[in-house]
Amino acid sequence: MSLKSISPQAASELVNQGAVLVDIRAADEHARERIAQARHVPMDRLRSGGLPLDGASAIIFHCRSGNRTRVNAPTLGACTACDAYVLEGGLDAWKKAGLPVVADASQPLELQRQVQIVAGSLIVLGAVLGATVSPWFHVLSGFVGAGLVFAGVSGFCGLARVLMRMPWNRRALPG
Repeated sequence: MSLKSISPQAASELVNQGAVLVDIRAADEHARERIAQARHVPMDRLRSGGLPLDGASAIIFHCRSGNRTRVNAPTLGACTACDAYVLEGGLDAWKKAGLPVVADASQPLELQRQVQIVAGSLIVLGAVLGATVSPWFHVLSGFVGAGLVFAGVSGFCGLARVLMRMPWNRRALPG
């Protein structure tokens, strides 16, 4: 089944009429900011077990920007037998339309953002120290860059595994 695109305003009206809004993002993203009425069913769960929403008249899938939802549209369409939609622009467009969201700033930043911040900081540090202290510090930038390439190719990110074990990421995430 192909997914139709729907604006945030139209999606809000459809949700008020009984449609189910489904957030396909990872748990850490959902915990930090979400649409209150949305049910959280991460994409990896949808791929493996389908959608536990029997009897819904319509389903509206969303992510942060709409890109992940569009990319996964064939999988999402196969999860449902009712009318299914993609929220245009995702959570970002929902907020821009002035529709309500639940934000919990006490939750840690999304793991992907943490990796980007740490990796970027280490690369800049290696470049600055390499230019001012010793050229050997350029090895740090190269090592982190090689780690990012490896993570992209293999799907395994050692830095993410280390960050997941940090105390601020060990808190229980809300459902």
